[in-house]
Amino acid sequence: MAEFHFFHTVEVRYGDLDAQRHVNNAKYLTYMEQARLEYMHQLGLWEGESFDTLGMIVAEIQISYKAPIHFGQPVRVGVRVGRLGNKSMLMEYRLENTLDGSLFAEATSVQVAYDYRAGRSMPVPEIWRKKIAAYEGIEEKGNA
Repeated sequence: MAEFHFFHTVEVRYGDLDAQRHVNNAKYLTYMEQARLEYMHQLGLWEGESFDTLGMIVAEIQISYKAPIHFGQPVRVGVRVGRLGNKSMLMEYRLENTLDGSLFAEATSVQVAYDYRAGRSMPVPEIWRKKIAAYEGIEEKGNA
């Protein structure tokens, strides 16, 4: 498995907890979204101001929960692009304890390059391909 080069720290808030006193499973999606946006911003693929220019939409998400997250535990989310396709990319996530690296969850999402103004998918922008491939050290592949 490839290394994660990017991590985003997430603060577990009281409101993230459910009746069982651990982070509600739906909040993992929010944590992943925060990390994904910061990844795009960090790589210079999104300026962080206009969501119309973000240029991607979630098509699919899969999460494998490994251990509960409790209030006060330090959490970080690793994000990477595992595959670049023609109009989409596979993003991979690792939610872990910041202190000891123990695993809370692993996940993947398929992100489709999307033109919000036109309301349709589009090819992954060439600048994204170059920056992501260079950052992740991956080869570009089509048909995703």
